Amino acid sequence: MPTLPDEGHLALVLLPGLGLWLAMVLALLLDRWPGEPPAALHPVVWMGRTLALAQRLVFGKPAAHAASPAHAAVVPTVPARPAWLLFTLGALAWLLLAAGWMALAVLAARLLQPVPWWGQALLLAVLLKPMLAWRMLRSESLQVEAALQRSLGEGRRQLARLVSRDVTLLDAGQVRESAVETLAENFNDSVVAPLFWFLLLGLPGAVLYRFANTADAMWGYPGWRGGYHWQWAGKWAARADDVLSWLPARLTAAMLLLANSGLGHWQTLRRQAGLTPSPNGGWPMAAMALLLGCRLGKPGVYVLNAGAAEPGPDAVAQASRCARRALLLGLAVALLPALPIGAWS
Repeated sequence: MPTLPDEGHLALVLLPGLGLWLAMVLALLLDRWPGEPPAALHPVVWMGRTLALAQRLVFGKPAAHAASPAHAAVVPTVPARPAWLLFTLGALAWLLLAAGWMALAVLAARLLQPVPWWGQALLLAVLLKPMLAWRMLRSESLQVEAALQRSLGEGRRQLARLVSRDVTLLDAGQVRESAVETLAENFNDSVVAPLFWFLLLGLPGAVLYRFANTADAMWGYPGWRGGYHWQWAGKWAARADDVLSWLPARLTAAMLLLANSGLGHWQTLRRQAGLTPSPNGGWPMAAMALLLGCRLGKPGVYVLNAGAAEPGPDAVAQASRCARRALLLGLAVALLPALPIGAWS
């Protein structure tokens, strides 16, 4: 006859299974309200600050004439340090910082162990929330279209808040393409991938991924930027992000298609995803292009779903709805292995 387990047994059954899933759902609710914590308390902001400090140790001072926007085109042709040294220092700095942030996450998780399972789930949600940015991503992307309705210039300025590419020559259709691409790619980077690694490795997994993604955003450039030459110094950071994003990006694309009745696009998706320079970004972007039936691309670099029309005024809102349905599907699928089957036996 089934017997009711004591509280300690129940905690072991529910964590890391249902407790992790509950923490994930609560973190998404916290992302919806109240949203992002203040910058002074935001772990990702502090990740960026530690990376900025480390780059000074790797490089020394930036090239003075390359650091000024007025002289952005005038950069040295040869880095001050040899490639092997830049790569080694960049990799060591990444590894040391990643280890430090993961150690903090492990310590935080261990401090929660005496807390009842439901309390652990709530506190884990508070710690997990800063690793996610779904509400901010959705809001900033939708604001591109709102700004574009006022003027092309305002649309470009809003887009420039989200992307590193030059937006000065983009027309309205290209601004929308960039906004949809940003939402699709960052749906993986800011939502799916952190949750994926959280489910696999707990809080340290989510922290590791968010650190790697932040390091790639700051260091993963192929040439000169901000007075530093990143070709070799940032290579480890770029490849680490590629590795950690490889499976989540493909899961994101599959979730988008499955949640929006688009599995018929799978074979086309596999071909289209390879058209982008990124080994991962093309997957969610191509999935979104196929679902919306529109063209997406970066001028002079790649075009996805080339035979389709450019995105219309409702494209960003449609992309947001597609991503939301995919997120709900992912939560439902993640719940299945978390259910405490046999817990009462």
